[in-house]
Amino acid sequence: MGDSVMNWIISATICWTATFLLIRRIFPRRSFDFSNRLVSTIHASLAVCLASLSVQGWRCPVCPQASESSPLQMKTLVVTLSYLIYDLICCLFHKQVNLEDVFHHTISIVGIGAGLAYQKSASELVAALWVSEISSPLLHVRKLLKELGYRDTDLNFVADISFALVFTFGRMIAGPYVTFETWMADNPLLIKIMAMGLQLVSTFWFYKIVRMARYKLAKRMKSK
Repeated sequence: MGDSVMNWIISATICWTATFLLIRRIFPRRSFDFSNRLVSTIHASLAVCLASLSVQGWRCPVCPQASESSPLQMKTLVVTLSYLIYDLICCLFHKQVNLEDVFHHTISIVGIGAGLAYQKSASELVAALWVSEISSPLLHVRKLLKELGYRDTDLNFVADISFALVFTFGRMIAGPYVTFETWMADNPLLIKIMAMGLQLVSTFWFYKIVRMARYKLAKRMKSK
């Protein structure tokens, strides 16, 4: 990994930290988690936009496979890698670390870091990034709504179900396709393993989200 890429990562990590501190200053009465989720929402929205722009052809979103990374793809991966580093440190400071998040962050950091070091496989990594982050804005919005006092409202219910549907499409329909294409192409073994690990985490989360959606729907029908 070149010095310029390392400088990008360090600078971007500092930017995410500064964004968090700014939000804390703007909303001093809100919780630590509220500010962090606003940063996460900004990152997810930016990551999806950058990943979409870096796709060279939507008929084959992971093409060209195992190819040299373009400058835009490299910058897109840096944005997310720096965010993941910031978020992991943030969770450690807030003492809200669980095994699932640590595993997910570690897989993502190692996978993206390997892609930046090899300077290849960015098509597959950017596609995986799109798959991973497409549902994240809704994930954070539903949590933000609860802190803003909209728990158990129609708006919060719509956010919950919308998140479940988008997550299912991203992680359980598009995700396996990206994982398969990553394994079939001539990618480094480390990136293939990280792709499989991310899919396993996604499957576990899908199981939990199905349970959440069933609970929300049953509760909704009972209240009606």
